Amino acid sequence: MKIAEIKEMSTSDLLERVEAEVVSYNQMVINHSISPLENPAQLKQLRRTIARMKTEIRQRELNNK
Repeated sequence: MKIAEIKEMSTSDLLERVEAEVVSYNQMVINHSISPLENPAQLKQLRRTIARMKTEIRQRELNNK
């Protein structure tokens, strides 16, 4: 997900998406520990996407103060 797409989302949608992505990431890590993923770079990509979304949420919190 690109930064522009993240900035277009509403805060509530962003919070829901972060929760869903974290669950997806955790499941992917568990699956990877049992049997290796075909593309382990997906873990890195998903982790960074979650970080981007959390950063945008935090920026919005700071701007509202």
